Amino acid sequence: MLMLVGGDITKLEVDAIVNAANAALSGGGGVDGAIHAAAGPELLAACRALGSCEPGDAKITPGFALLAKHVIHAVGPVWRGGDYEEERLLRSCYRRALELAIEAGAQSIAFPCISTGAYRFPRPLAAAIAIDETRHSTLPRIVFCCFDPGDIRLYRRSADTVGVQLH
Repeated sequence: MLMLVGGDITKLEVDAIVNAANAALSGGGGVDGAIHAAAGPELLAACRALGSCEPGDAKITPGFALLAKHVIHAVGPVWRGGDYEEERLLRSCYRRALELAIEAGAQSIAFPCISTGAYRFPRPLAAAIAIDETRHSTLPRIVFCCFDPGDIRLYRRSADTVGVQLH
């Protein structure tokens, strides 16, 4: 089941939340900073132990003080005009995050809008990729958590375009 909610991803009761992380896994602004702040300092220590992560890949840590048991740190691409495999890399983020969630035994996962903030990935294309890469997953519950109401509209539009129902 695909679901769409607005608000703070750190407050969701899911098995895993996805962090729109930077390659250094060092915390930062936006959703990355919010997740690190809510999880506590243990999250940064766990990320440091993992080392870095390449764009298009993801790594998993415990959720520490979060409601979620796991945080999956997905490193999206920086948008450079579309000629540098950005779409392939963003698709890979979603696939890798789903793989890690399934390997960890998760039954539910929540995704933020990956790469659309400071990394400037076009929001309509990012929403379409998110829907497309998750709609056939075997995970029982996939939640798209959008902080911006405009993103909620984009996700609904993208789902409607491919005939996917968002709950």
